[in-house]
Amino acid sequence: MAETTPPIVAVRNLSKSYRRGQQIVPVLQDISFDIAPGEFLALMGPSGSGKSTLLNLIAGIDKADSGTITIGGVEISTLPEAELAAWRAGNVGFIFQFYNLIPVLTAFENVELPLLLTGLTRRERREHVETVLSLVGLADRIDHYPSQLSGGQQQRVAIARAMVTDPEILVADEPTGDLDRVSAGEILALMERLVSGFGKTIIMVTHDPRAAEQAHRLLHLEKGELTDGAG
Repeated sequence: MAETTPPIVAVRNLSKSYRRGQQIVPVLQDISFDIAPGEFLALMGPSGSGKSTLLNLIAGIDKADSGTITIGGVEISTLPEAELAAWRAGNVGFIFQFYNLIPVLTAFENVELPLLLTGLTRRERREHVETVLSLVGLADRIDHYPSQLSGGQQQRVAIARAMVTDPEILVADEPTGDLDRVSAGEILALMERLVSGFGKTIIMVTHDPRAAEQAHRLLHLEKGELTDGAG
């Protein structure tokens, strides 16, 4: 009997609520699912359905009220804050809708930022940055500032920054939401290449059905519950 590969992400009975004044507002209710290594997963659902909250919990940015999240064999839901921050820095890359680049830094300097927390030498950092900027097709834009780049190019810089620490998992919150159709298609093709060519696991929140079609699997959230595609 063939061995099954364990999931890289295992979410079990996850619940999360927020306090709004005197009211407790449930956001996620008893969510359970797995993500396989090297999977490109899309999360869809209406605004307020809990997509970004779920993404933040998986990324270790937020803490659940109950349930567990195990990533690469590490149950991150129980890690103390300092350990969680160290884990997050080495294991998760973030891609945002509006890029989150620092305007006064060049493409090189933006991508280098996560490496400043490591023990790498300046030469090693340069090699890493040049490698990932070349990977995303921006070797010739290394000294450009965000204002000198198109939206699609800025998102490529953001993807390079997410990749520079070589994390296993990339989390992407509406990565094509601010792009025209052509640029969005190029970004999605790049993300697929990170999965197929480099073995990355990508979890992407999107409102765009065309973006979701590029994913291997779709999970749909409705009022904090998975309505289909779970498992």
